[in-house]
Amino acid sequence: MANLQQARANVGVVGLAVMGSNLARNLASREGNTVAIYNRSPERTRKLVQEHPEAGFIAAETIDDFVASLTRPRTAIIMVQAGAATDAVIEQLAERFEPGDIIVDGGNALFTDTIRREKALRERGINFVGVGISGGEEGALRGPSLMPGGSEEAYQTLGPILASIAAVAEGEPCVTHVGTDGAGHFVKMIHNGIEYADMQLIAEAYDLLRKVRGLEPAAIADVFAEWNTGDLESYLIEITAEVLRHTDAKTGKPFIDIVLDQAGSKGTGVWTVQTALSLGVPVGGIAEAVFARAVSNRAEQRAVARQIVKSRPSPVEVGDGFEDDVRAALYASKVVAYAQGFDVIAAGAKEYGWNINLGNIAKIWRGGCIIRARFLNRIADAYNTNPNLATLLEDPYFAKAVTDGEAAWRRIINVAVNSGVPVPGFSAALAYYDSLASERLPAALVQGQRDFFGAHTYKRVDAEGTFHTLWSGDRSEIQA
Repeated sequence: MANLQQARANVGVVGLAVMGSNLARNLASREGNTVAIYNRSPERTRKLVQEHPEAGFIAAETIDDFVASLTRPRTAIIMVQAGAATDAVIEQLAERFEPGDIIVDGGNALFTDTIRREKALRERGINFVGVGISGGEEGALRGPSLMPGGSEEAYQTLGPILASIAAVAEGEPCVTHVGTDGAGHFVKMIHNGIEYADMQLIAEAYDLLRKVRGLEPAAIADVFAEWNTGDLESYLIEITAEVLRHTDAKTGKPFIDIVLDQAGSKGTGVWTVQTALSLGVPVGGIAEAVFARAVSNRAEQRAVARQIVKSRPSPVEVGDGFEDDVRAALYASKVVAYAQGFDVIAAGAKEYGWNINLGNIAKIWRGGCIIRARFLNRIADAYNTNPNLATLLEDPYFAKAVTDGEAAWRRIINVAVNSGVPVPGFSAALAYYDSLASERLPAALVQGQRDFFGAHTYKRVDAEGTFHTLWSGDRSEIQA
């Protein structure tokens, strides 16, 4: 262990599981940083020091020694399990920290918890910052996309530290001060919701190429690799080709065929949908991605359904242009998913009083994070040109991208339906697009029904005010 009386660190990391260890190593590798580390189990701290002597860690075996090793303002990044464990570490640090010191939560916390924690610590004079970190274990080590919230005061100290470890895209670090209190964790939550949708759409494209076109995984890998040279270029498309190309060493079969078709989740997708509902923002594409994972895990129900359904549709015969149609449908659906995600960010900013720059959010997602993609530059340009876009689909580039792919989009969904291939992501995205584009929606009938059974009132197209029809009486109309 280092001599704590002599060594001083400008930043510390609490929690040394894989993400915490990798983040600590990343911090230590950057010029100007001296990193203190602490873990509840001292063995893990010792192991990290032994394996990486080049990092020059200041290792502490007690929380008191850890705090004593930090220079003012003390800055500690917590990388422990979300929930009670995070609260426990926060309290340990808060009892020892002084006004102006900074506690950072780098976990996937629910943003409302971050708002609560920030308020409580602010009353004690301590800065609390929730930082969304995207990029997984490799990103934490090599350079993640970082989404910090918190006060301007805290960011004066924390900003340069985060910029030193962030991924770099086109010469710019993938970090920005998102907004106050829970803004950083809110944006990270929406990032993950978009990620759910993006992955589901890619999976549906694979399913169509496999079941309808009849391609083997290796051939589909080639298709995705080719797509990754164009507008669909992204990390997820890139790794999809790698996964599909992989062969299982034990059986010699394509890896994809030996993996159980039940997808897990850690809750951020669910939080995104729940939050969007509370804000009144439609996110059908993201919601269907969450539901698709839920359906995949209903093994007993799926088994029963397969016994009940005696026959399934045969795949529709398709021509050589099928891959191009799938690509167009995937791109259009992807645009809708991102549009819905940015709608939630805008609504959240309004609800919670955050001054979030949507163009900057798109820019910090260009590197390090899971949803990094070529077209994020286009999204950044769209919001920088017009910060008040009613929807991303209003931007000329994205409006053209979707309309150009619309015919293929409809063909693909038609083929999928007639072939019995589920495409909830593609379908929900098109339904959302059609809903926005429709001159008149059947919501008028829904309002009539609500007024009939519950006197919930309605508005007219030809007069101001709110009205109610006396359905159980003479059916005359009164102004409510």
